[in-house]
Amino acid sequence: MNIRPATRQDIPAILEIVAPTLRAGETYAIDSNMDDDQVIAYWMGPDKVTLVAEEDGEIVGTYYIRKNQGGGGSHVCNCGYMTSPKATGRGIARRMGEDSFVRARELGYRAMQYNFVIASNEAAVHLWPTLGFEIVGRLPGAFMHPKLGETDALVMYRKL
Repeated sequence: MNIRPATRQDIPAILEIVAPTLRAGETYAIDSNMDDDQVIAYWMGPDKVTLVAEEDGEIVGTYYIRKNQGGGGSHVCNCGYMTSPKATGRGIARRMGEDSFVRARELGYRAMQYNFVIASNEAAVHLWPTLGFEIVGRLPGAFMHPKLGETDALVMYRKL
């Protein structure tokens, strides 16, 4: 698998992965009614470094890195990851996570924080601790899941 910076030519493939997940409203605390332009503006915004994971020339995942906070907190980054439904269960998210640690260090970050991991997102809740993240906080009922109702959100943190 090759992971590289995203280009404008990657937008259709990124949309195919990201838009359905955001619109489902089950794993990201973001407006689920965004049109394609808004989805891309969010995922590939100027505050982010956006990357894609490729296998045999096909984009199978994407992630971004950005500052979690400004000023005195700007040494901590935040990331968002998505894997193509066609590629789930093949370790793509794990590889993107591992890649993001290296790239984040190269960008000068010293730690990574996930602010709002939805507790019902079993794949994420399982994966991130295996890659060194600690659950440092739980926000009871902080996410309104479209099917499950009030759902906890987790704060995860990892030194780089």
